[in-house]
Parts: sequence; C-alpha cells; structure tokens
Amino acid sequence: MKLDEVKNIDYKDIGRSDLQQRLARLARICENLEIPVLIMVDGFESSGRGYVINSITQDLVPKFFDVEIFHENENIDDKYPFEKRFFDSVPQKGHFKIFDRSFYYKLFQDLEWDDDYLNDKIDSLEKMEKMLYDDGTIIIKIFMNVSEEVQKKRIEDLKDTNRTSFYLSGQDRKENENYKAYKAHFEKILEATNFNYSPWTIINGDDFKEASTAVLYQMLEALTIGLERISVQRMDNKNTERSYEGNLQIIENLDLSKTISDEEYKEKKDELQKEVRDIMFDLYDRNISTVLVFEGVDAAGKDGAIERLIKKVDPRLYTVHAISAPTTEELSRHYLWRFYNKLPEDGYVGIFSRSWYGRVMVERVEGFASTCEWNRAYDEMVEFEKQISDHGSLIMKFFVVIDKGEQYERFKDRENNPDKLYKITDEDWRNRDKWDAYIEAMDEMLARTDVEYAPWIIVEGNQKKYARIKVMEEFIKRAKAHIEDFDANNDK
Repeated sequence: MKLDEVKNIDYKDIGRSDLQQRLARLARICENLEIPVLIMVDGFESSGRGYVINSITQDLVPKFFDVEIFHENENIDDKYPFEKRFFDSVPQKGHFKIFDRSFYYKLFQDLEWDDDYLNDKIDSLEKMEKMLYDDGTIIIKIFMNVSEEVQKKRIEDLKDTNRTSFYLSGQDRKENENYKAYKAHFEKILEATNFNYSPWTIINGDDFKEASTAVLYQMLEALTIGLERISVQRMDNKNTERSYEGNLQIIENLDLSKTISDEEYKEKKDELQKEVRDIMFDLYDRNISTVLVFEGVDAAGKDGAIERLIKKVDPRLYTVHAISAPTTEELSRHYLWRFYNKLPEDGYVGIFSRSWYGRVMVERVEGFASTCEWNRAYDEMVEFEKQISDHGSLIMKFFVVIDKGEQYERFKDRENNPDKLYKITDEDWRNRDKWDAYIEAMDEMLARTDVEYAPWIIVEGNQKKYARIKVMEEFIKRAKAHIEDFDANNDK
C-alpha cells in the first residue's frame, strides 16, 4: 500500500459535530446489541493520533468506551507471549475499546525485525483478529500518515513546551530522521496486514481537522457495514451443520487396566517429586514459563495428580487455576480472554484444572455454545497454544481417563465420605447420563487438537497411583527435553 497515493475524501459539506453525533448514535446501537468494537489508531508519530482519538470520543458515553495506550518496550511485553497484552485489552460486549497504537505497534516501530519473525507475528495476529471477527467484534484499523515536513515542524513546535514528555518521545525524532526507511517499512506491514475482514483505512494527518473529519466518516461507514455483517453472522450461528467426519475412538480403545504396586509407588513417588521440584527451579532460572493443562473424565483424578506433581515445589513458583463456569465479566468477552489473563509470567508455572477445552466439551454437549462457535474453537485453541509455544514456553496437556464403572464407584465413594462430599454435585450425575455424548466430544477434541508443540498426554486413570506416577514421569521427560533444547539454542 502506497501511503502517498491515498487521498482524503472532501467532507466540506459535513460538519464534524454532526458526524460525532451520528457516531454516538451508532455506538448506542452497538451497546444495545452487545456488539464489541475495537478501534486501532496507529501511524507515524506526531501524525495526530491523539487529536483523532479525542474527536472520536467527543460525544460517546464515557462509561461505554476506554482508551488504551501502548508504549514501546514496556516490560510486560517480554514476560509473556507477544499477543497476551493485546488480547487482555479486547473490548467487552457493547463497549468501544480504542487503542492508541495497535496490535502492530512493535512491528511498525522496529526496522530490524527479519522477515521470518515478521511473517510469524503477522500470521499470528491475523488469526487473532479473525478470532475476534468471528466472535462478533467490529474491528476498525486507522493508520495516520504525515508528511516528513509536517512531522518535523510538529516536533519542533512541541520541543520547548511543558507537554514535551507526554507528546514527544525518542521515536518521533527517530522516525523523522529516518523518514524514508520508516515509510517503506510501514507500507510493507500495511500491505501484509490489510485483511479483507479487517482492512486498514489510511488517513492523511497533515491537517488535524481534516484528518479527524475523515476518520469520523470512515468510522460511520465501518460501523454500518459491521452492524449489517453481525446481524447475518448471528443468524449463521444458528446453523448446526458441519463437515467433520472423524470417527476415531481414542478413549474407547485405551487399556485402563494398567496398575502399579504399592511398593513401586512408594519407591518412585518421593524421588519423582524431588526431581519435579528441581526441574521447576531449572525452568525458573532460565525464565521459561510453563503451562500445564489437566482435562479428563469427571472424577478421573486430575486434582490428585496435580497435588502429587507439585507436592515438594515452592508454592511461589506456581499458580493452580480451578476453572469453573465463566463469570458475567468473562462471558462479556471472547471465551479465550480469561485464559490469556491467567498465562504465567516467564519463569513461573500456570496449572489449569480444566481449561479452554471446556468450549468443545461441556459447552458443546450442554448447548452453552452454538455449533458454529465450538466447531471453530479447535483451530482457535491450537493457535492460542502456538502463541504460548512460540514464546518459548513449555506447554503440556494431560487427559486423564477412567471407565464408566470406575466413575460410578468414585461418585458413590464421594457421597458416602463427608470429607469428599464437596466433590460431588447433582451436575456430576447429570453429566454421567450424557456419558456417550461426552466421550464423542472428547475423542474429537483429542484428535483435532493434538499438535506437535502441544501434544496430548493420555493418562490411564483407573488406578490413581499409576496415573500420578505417569503424570510426574511425563512431566520430567518433556521438561528435560525442553530445557536441553533451550540450552542448545542459547549456546549457538
């Protein structure tokens, strides 16, 4: 996309105040229809982003919008997957979220990224935008262009004012001094990220008032198109047809008779727990974050396996997330939002007792998500895990299985034991009545989300002691391999 070839429309016959009122009217419609709107305003420094954002928000109801500023080299960016901070900030239903800069600000601002890195990040961000688009978010991307001469004059005008620290940074001067290089770089990124479902609108920012008028007009167009699209999309979500034809019986073909003797369990348990402790310290020393997912049949022993795994680990190193039904706040955003929020910082361990896979199990079987929603979730979840893996994190997924008879015995034991009664609910019994539907959903999940960078480790759980030892041994084996790869790559 050539920046100089884009010209603003002549809006002389349309007053800005009228456009702002129309925008506020559409914003109220989005609020009433619970449609989230994400507006990204990026571009050259000193191009008028702040002026434009102020114009956008002039007549909006303050409690239904907020602005987030993304700065260069913020410490949080390096401690988590690149995409986390942006997904943490996505709008809730019925709200406008305005980004000062965008998902792409780090890619825009650094000329040194090699093509492989850029292509990987662009591919990831494209998929993230598609997730939001498919979930019913209106995405508007504005890029503010400015000529070299105007940018230089604005920098000079602000240099000696008391607003310098807020409005100017080293990046302003850096871009102006290397204007042609940045312009070519911006055009390259814009071309690669001009997706048909979330295209860029390029605005000439040499005149603040003309630019803000142009942005308001373009936003009215984008919102009108978005409202029409989402009305159709919501009808499509009622469609229950899909093309998946897999019929693998993964769970049904497991050998659940595997056991371990009491003596072997006692002999192995303490040593394995010490080794787990030491490895988690090794991961901490290398600033490697770890994500452990535990899923499985109800009463399969997920929590018992987690408890034995971390028994000797310093509790400051890990957090266990017991995932239950989403809260009202969580339901107001994309279903992955609450999991992005729980990703561990580099060096630490995040353990999920149940996880994002509820989307394609309980939400599928119980009808909490439409067929379209849970059917597209398989690709969304493995992309989420790829972002974690690409950051250098260790990700492991355990699926613990017991048979229907063993589940019945454990349910009855919980009912008859006061110390375990809290573990059994009427919902557990209702879910058991849908055993076949859950097994079908689990088989499809295991088949469609078993990927190289985040494979499923299936744990035969009819005997708890066998399952607990297998979890520890698998963790140790895969964590050691991850550390070896990390050390080898850092020795190059």
